[in-house]
Amino acid sequence: MLKGIDWLVRGLEVLLVILLASMAIMVFGNVVLRYGFNSGILVSEEMARYFFVWLTFIGAVVTFRENAHLGVESLVQRFGRNGRLICMVLSDIIILLCMAAFFWGTWKQYPINASMTAPVVGISMNWIYGIGFFTAIGIGGLVVIRLLRTITGRITEDEINAFAGEGAEAAAIRERAE
Repeated sequence: MLKGIDWLVRGLEVLLVILLASMAIMVFGNVVLRYGFNSGILVSEEMARYFFVWLTFIGAVVTFRENAHLGVESLVQRFGRNGRLICMVLSDIIILLCMAAFFWGTWKQYPINASMTAPVVGISMNWIYGIGFFTAIGIGGLVVIRLLRTITGRITEDEINAFAGEGAEAAAIRERAE
């Protein structure tokens, strides 16, 4: 199961690189056109903004998978294994509730966005704001998998230490010190 997720995350990372490179090309091209030729491409300006939105929300899923979001690691690092597990489960429940609220909000907003189109490109605004579905399902799914692995006892020490903000090296040093 986790191997399939790793493959999917690698695909998302490639998509993030493509989005970022596309944004850079579009913005740079518009700067050159604006200051060099007193013109510009409106479509690229609008699409760069939408790519930034997609980049942010897709990046949130990848970042969650890598335990790279901000956390109160200085507190969690002080706990032993059981304390860290309790913090992880509580954190996961809170995140799952937030993702459910985020999904619900995106769902309620969907009909409104369906009736609006982007000013220049003319695509439905659901293509822009609908990325909330992906983020809510992506992070929510990762949380459910981690909760199930925790409940069934299949969570590894490396995963618990990563949640606490410790790499494998820091965890080894900490265990030797205890």
